[in-house]
Amino acid sequence: MLSAIFVVLLFIIGIYCIMASYNLVRALIGLEILIKAVTLLIIAAGAKSGHLHLAQALVITVIVVEVVMITVAVGVVVGIHIYNNSLDVRKVRRLKG
Repeated sequence: MLSAIFVVLLFIIGIYCIMASYNLVRALIGLEILIKAVTLLIIAAGAKSGHLHLAQALVITVIVVEVVMITVAVGVVVGIHIYNNSLDVRKVRRLKG
């Protein structure tokens, strides 16, 4: 029960961080928090159902996918910063091509 409360809290914090911030780095941090909520939910569900080994394998897979996704997203954010000299999403210009 306590882990469900933490999952919901992490999910709400992650959504708030993504929606309330105009900074791209803060949005990435919110995305990280959301993914941590998902991993905690998978572990809690695996422990509750008795399939902890399967849950741990799924969490390892989620962590690997998360690292790759965040690495690519940070590269995109750095590229946006180099192009626009700002991390504010309101100041992102379209690429003229």
